Amino acid sequence: MKADNDLYRQLREVPAAQLWNVEVPKFNQLDPKERNQQVALVRAVGVVFSTSRNPEMKAAVKAWMISLLQDPSEKIRRYATAAIPKLGGDEESERKLIDILKTTDVDREKKKVASALEKIGGAATLKAVAGSGEKLIDEQKVRASVARQGGPSNVRLDAIVPKQPGLRLHLRCRKGLESIVADEVREDEGRGGKFRVVEVRGCFVVVEPKDAFTLAELYQLRCFDTAAFSLAFIREPGSAEALEVLAKAIASPLAEKLMLALTQGAARYRLSMVSEGNHDDAVAKVAKKAFELNPRILNDARESPWSVDVHFDELRALVELRPRISPNPRLYYRTDAVNAASHPPLAACLVRVAGRQDKEIVWDPFCGSGLELIESALAGGVGQVVGTDIDPAAIAIAEANFKAAKLPGTKAAFHTSDFRDIVRIPELDRGKVSLVISNPPLGRRVRVPNMHGLFTDLFKIASEVLRPNGRLVFINPLRLSSVDPTLRLESSRTVDLGGYDCRLEVYRKR
Repeated sequence: MKADNDLYRQLREVPAAQLWNVEVPKFNQLDPKERNQQVALVRAVGVVFSTSRNPEMKAAVKAWMISLLQDPSEKIRRYATAAIPKLGGDEESERKLIDILKTTDVDREKKKVASALEKIGGAATLKAVAGSGEKLIDEQKVRASVARQGGPSNVRLDAIVPKQPGLRLHLRCRKGLESIVADEVREDEGRGGKFRVVEVRGCFVVVEPKDAFTLAELYQLRCFDTAAFSLAFIREPGSAEALEVLAKAIASPLAEKLMLALTQGAARYRLSMVSEGNHDDAVAKVAKKAFELNPRILNDARESPWSVDVHFDELRALVELRPRISPNPRLYYRTDAVNAASHPPLAACLVRVAGRQDKEIVWDPFCGSGLELIESALAGGVGQVVGTDIDPAAIAIAEANFKAAKLPGTKAAFHTSDFRDIVRIPELDRGKVSLVISNPPLGRRVRVPNMHGLFTDLFKIASEVLRPNGRLVFINPLRLSSVDPTLRLESSRTVDLGGYDCRLEVYRKR
């Protein structure tokens, strides 16, 4: 086995053309013993050509793999079986794999063939499995494969979710932003919005719809990160009965109704245990049991439009059905992003905390891809945005994103510049800016040589450019406050930025 792995690693370094035009013909001419010794070539060819963009070449490679399924050597057949799903299945390869499954007496070959058929199998595999007593092949995986072959599945933003008693959603966010998310929902409700806040918990806000709604209406809210339907609470997640309860929640009439109503294509979900540790065994057991209870919805880790997320704490587990919506409709403007770019809902939260003034002039000293400026303009009342960044690539992306946002009522200026060089930026008249807003570099993904000096300068420059009653709203990673008497700290809250606690702070110019 070690010799096979060593040879495989060597062959992976060989150019694709040489593999196919030189190594494969040499392999075909070897005697049976030598072919077995060189079988790692089959694996290498399968991996290398799985990403080929030449359909004719890929078809030729797959035809060779299919021919190897009839090789007298079980080892060679097994390696070819493992390679075929990487190249894409078809009726011929499926038929030959089914023939091997029916005729081979070698257990490891049976298992390998069963695994391949779970990935590429279609109607013929389902027919072979049904009523045969075959236990090696997971029928649910084959049905999911058939569903994928029928076309992609997508969550429908425009489908109507009827009003039904007890239906609740969890709007998740970064810890520390819950009250901002809740306030946005309450304000929207006051304007005739369709959701009401029920409860605020750690990392999420519980809301209930007041009437029928669409996901498009839900995604008009900008401050939450992900939204999910609440399916169940499991009181004792470590108990023997917990997996049974979870399976019943997934197979429930509510989950089925939501997935079937809101999905274009087959209703498929991915089960995810949101906690540390390996949960593969538990996931397999729950998915199998849920399929037995309700075969109309399928567990499928590949390209599923839904995720069933199980969030654990010490006393219970929360089971949520989350739509996997891509692209995010709220980020229609994002053409590209930069390294260490803002988390989009965080940008929306910064804007919300900042509030609104008349004829806003907004400056982001570290604009990155421009999210804070765009979110500010989307909130309304902004006459001018100014973005600066020392990275010219970031400025190009910010300009492209702002253009894609289609905000003709707001002037925009972007400059490749250190934020301290305000004299070079004509739009930053001293005492005229109403809002300085930013998620500055925090020193994690982008190295900052002198963090303390950077934030000290930020306070100083903000005081210079802000007009009376103007605001500085930013993420502060340091235990550092402004000593400038013209800036008054108005609010501060701790926010978890992925295991890294910072403060979202608002200063106001006296």
